[in-house]
Amino acid sequence: MSEKPSTTMPATVEKIIKPAFPSQPERAQIAVHGADQLYRELRIENSLTDENGEKVRLKPGAEVEVTIAADPADTAKDKSAKTAPH
Repeated sequence: MSEKPSTTMPATVEKIIKPAFPSQPERAQIAVHGADQLYRELRIENSLTDENGEKVRLKPGAEVEVTIAADPADTAKDKSAKTAPH
């Protein structure tokens, strides 16, 4: 099985947003470097799992990576990309 087409971009955790109500999760606001200014911020639940299966949280200022991956069936060839002649 082939790997999904993907791109990875560097990002920084800008701030941690406390929930308005105890039943809601804490959120991390992440600025994606290289994204359009209007769309560079993501907010995700601030809950990750480490290599030991333990729950961890992001800290403000943390350098992270954001990866976008798609099923190959949901992508199309980039006709604008230059290819080497055969």
